[in-house]
Amino acid sequence: MEKKLPRIKALLTPGEVAKRSGVAVSALHFYESKGLITSIRNSGNQRRYKRDVLRYVAIIKIAQRIGIPLATIREAFGVLPEGHTLSAKEWKQLSSQWREELDRRIHTLVALRDELDGCIGCGCLSRSDCPLRNP
Repeated sequence: MEKKLPRIKALLTPGEVAKRSGVAVSALHFYESKGLITSIRNSGNQRRYKRDVLRYVAIIKIAQRIGIPLATIREAFGVLPEGHTLSAKEWKQLSSQWREELDRRIHTLVALRDELDGCIGCGCLSRSDCPLRNP
């Protein structure tokens, strides 16, 4: 059975998605190669995207900005049906998981900063004594 294409006006070119989302066309192709987004090929074998890809690209950008690995993003998207647009409840659940990870990173960075403050001026940085070199 052949996959029915959505109405033509409902589809966006890679250039349109890039312009509206603020990412390069090459980034869209990269995201697609990593399984983060999907496209449909038209009769000329050109990529076309459903409008919901704009939300997925926005989520990818947010997640990358806070340091979430692409593999983690792909796992999160993997539990959603294809072409599914996240509800507010689903976004809250997803972002709360990422928030916990971000909080852990912040805690680690604050501890590292505090240890660094203690090392300023001491000049130790020895392999055996320095907590920064030997965590």
